[in-house]
Amino acid sequence: MAWFKKTPKEERKDKKVQIPEGMWVKCNNCKEIVYKKELERNLKVCPKCDYHFRISAIERLTLLSDEGSFVETFTNLTTSNPLNFTDTMSYAERIKQNQKKSHSNDAVITGRATINGDPAVLGALDFSFMGGSMGSVVGEKIVRSVEFAHKNKHPLIIFSSSGGARMQEGILSLMQMAKTSAAIGKLREGGGLYISILTDPTFGGVSASFAMLGDIIIAEPKSLIGFAGPRVIEQTIKQQLPEDFQRAEFLLEHGLIDMVVPRKSLRDMITKLLDLLK
Repeated sequence: MAWFKKTPKEERKDKKVQIPEGMWVKCNNCKEIVYKKELERNLKVCPKCDYHFRISAIERLTLLSDEGSFVETFTNLTTSNPLNFTDTMSYAERIKQNQKKSHSNDAVITGRATINGDPAVLGALDFSFMGGSMGSVVGEKIVRSVEFAHKNKHPLIIFSSSGGARMQEGILSLMQMAKTSAAIGKLREGGGLYISILTDPTFGGVSASFAMLGDIIIAEPKSLIGFAGPRVIEQTIKQQLPEDFQRAEFLLEHGLIDMVVPRKSLRDMITKLLDLLK
């Protein structure tokens, strides 16, 4: 039985404000809370510190190409389980799980598009698919894209984001390093243009092959790029590494890449390069 009535002020205290889930995002760099829609309008770059969030392969290709011009290629290629590899689950099950999560057949999406009206052959690795690891399908799609660019005299542009070769395919994944490098060598001999764009992170067999073979190598700000990770290197050489070691800006300073370009400026920069070099 209620012996008194709550005042309007007390009623307001009892009411909890409901905030929709997923409305805010915490920046991995500055730890500030950012409104999700504002982040998306800013191409998933933190408006407070310019930290570049990871984005999917299809998002990268859509941002670069003219609206509605991108056509995906080699969609019929899927991997088998050549080594019958099993860890906590079979390799075949892991592939199906990642296909469902990423809505892609494998860790790379390739296709054709126009950029400011000029035709180009594009590819992008997706880190959300098994860490963007390079197996036989990734290698084959890259090589077929290189060959198409060579045959049709189109520039080739590839976004890399990977932990390296795919352990579930063993030596078959390591062979893709030589295979992709040889294809790009033929493209170069034929006078073709290859622009490589490195994003966070780019490591292992991908950085040791096609990712670092571009005629022009561009990186997104603060991207982590290398072969082995910094902790592995520190444990091996028993020395403290510089704070910005393996970051895009460090690589630019030491002559390993050509430029660091923010995501918002990338399309304009690619357009200028294509106009200059075609």
